[in-house]
Amino acid sequence: MNASVQPPSVFVLPETAPFSAEQRAWLGGFFATLAAPGTAPLPVAAPDGAAASAGPALADNDDAPWHDPAMPLAERQQLAEGRPLAPRLMAAMAQQDCGQCGYTCAAYANALVTGAEARLNLCAPGGKDTFRAVKVLSAEIGAAETRTAPSLAPSVAETASAPTGERGFSREAPVEAVFVGRRRLNGPGSEKETFHVELDLSESGVTYTVGDSLGVLARNAPGLVDAVIAQLGARPEGLVNGEPLFEVLSRDVSLGAAPDALFQLFSYVTGGALRQKARALAVGEDPDGDAASLDVLAALMKFGVRPSAEAFVEALDPLQPRLYSISSSPKANPGRVSLTVDAVRYTVNRRGRFGVASTYLGERLAVGDCVPVYIQRAHGFGVPQDPTTPLIMIGPGTGIAPFRAFLQERAATGAPGKNWLFFGHQRRDQDFFYESELNALKSAGVLTRLSLAWSRDGAQKFYVQDRMREVGPELFAWLEEGGHVAVCGDAKRMAKDVERALVDIVERHGGKAADAAVAYVAALKKSGRYQADVY
Repeated sequence: MNASVQPPSVFVLPETAPFSAEQRAWLGGFFATLAAPGTAPLPVAAPDGAAASAGPALADNDDAPWHDPAMPLAERQQLAEGRPLAPRLMAAMAQQDCGQCGYTCAAYANALVTGAEARLNLCAPGGKDTFRAVKVLSAEIGAAETRTAPSLAPSVAETASAPTGERGFSREAPVEAVFVGRRRLNGPGSEKETFHVELDLSESGVTYTVGDSLGVLARNAPGLVDAVIAQLGARPEGLVNGEPLFEVLSRDVSLGAAPDALFQLFSYVTGGALRQKARALAVGEDPDGDAASLDVLAALMKFGVRPSAEAFVEALDPLQPRLYSISSSPKANPGRVSLTVDAVRYTVNRRGRFGVASTYLGERLAVGDCVPVYIQRAHGFGVPQDPTTPLIMIGPGTGIAPFRAFLQERAATGAPGKNWLFFGHQRRDQDFFYESELNALKSAGVLTRLSLAWSRDGAQKFYVQDRMREVGPELFAWLEEGGHVAVCGDAKRMAKDVERALVDIVERHGGKAADAAVAYVAALKKSGRYQADVY
């Protein structure tokens, strides 16, 4: 979504801590292990008095063959079958390591098992399917062996997404940014609506490094809130938990996909066939074949019920923050942060639907408005620490966002390493984001190579992975020079296709067998030379 923000390799407990030197050393390693992305298992044995038991095995990215965002949930769960509880919980997560929940996927699972996190519905990319799977598995949490003393468990979990709780670096402790403005990046005639958004952080007291993401606490659209209130037959100014209903529905709860708890509520306040349908929807069934299209308003309209405002709000999911890859470097833009945002709009049953945060940023904010935000630190995604290292960046569409930041950072620091950007979209004339900036970076010698792919300009669709194969010999040469690869964009298709193309390039131009080419790319990942920020 810099110099990569890496977790500390060693945690040092103060000498005043009530442990022996041996116990302090062991506990330091314990905390460092849990803080690392992937959260590896505990050491097998501990000094007397340091911990009562090693406890259940925790989830670990290095032992998670399901850690693939393109893999269906059922397949991930099958791979994790027979494993301890934490790995099975991890397999239910969306596998994006996006940080939206405040953890990585493995760390979230581990926090649930240790009891340090009680909320089961934090995996926004996983949606209902993940929540249902986690809810089923959560029945085992109480029976799981306690991993650490209760007084230690919360601090352990908090380190998984450091600095959790620190103002401006946690969803629970946002700061206010000021909306500066937006400009559309698409040209006339584009099928997309993408905006460059600028926010001012100068008064917030926080800063970021390239590779980080910005968490945005958006508000639901007023028109949608009004429609929900009208369907309820309620008053906007009516109080719910001491606050006006309009404010609660705007700020606190999701009006997107109708949650299971809402259908459960409907089953209590209706009868007959409608009650049976509500019960079926509440357990994941689809009696009318329309479950996927039922947002909160559509569900209210389908069942025609009017529960109390208090019960209705209680049944809704919390409104989750949205994460956006930061598309600027603080070295080039002190006090500012920029985002590259696709405004999401679509139609379901002749009713317009739209993305909460994308349209909040893209059309509803006015200059000078304050926006609650926080910095989500990157998990091993950023520019190479060695400024001479060649860098290959692959980011079609809004996936260009962090690479605009990477290039600004490399220019600002005078990094001599070569930079190669692969960018693609639908049409060159309408969808070439940041064209003048990229050309200026090429002229300045910062951007060494720019490879473009346009999927709708020719008779056949052509994507970044196709362009990669075209220039395979040169790309493999950069890898052999020690180059790093960074990928940003769609997790389901693009990221998988790019990885497949890279394997093909290594096999063909590196003269390797298929298995050896796969191992080559796996080694790039393990060494931190292949990084992905996918969503």
